[in-house]
Amino acid sequence: MKKYEIMYIVKPTLGEDELKKVNETLKNGLTSKGANIIDFKEMGQKELAYEIQKFKSGSYFLCTVESENDEATKEFDRLARISSDVIRHLVTRIDK
Repeated sequence: MKKYEIMYIVKPTLGEDELKKVNETLKNGLTSKGANIIDFKEMGQKELAYEIQKFKSGSYFLCTVESENDEATKEFDRLARISSDVIRHLVTRIDK
């Protein structure tokens, strides 16, 4: 199993229900392609180092997943790119 760490930043203007919807969509994208979500952390709203899409802060999320192949991370990448609510994302493979 390959292990991945995914961090993404969501617009700070979203309400709690909208945040849950975005998170569920992204999690479903991972699990639909066979990934197991090991850990999911909501890191709260933080200031950005530089302005992104006219936002000076964002809600940070960190997710650790395991997957047999990279299909799940490719699906996450696709969903994050088309979502107007995700302002940045990064998928990193963790080597053992």
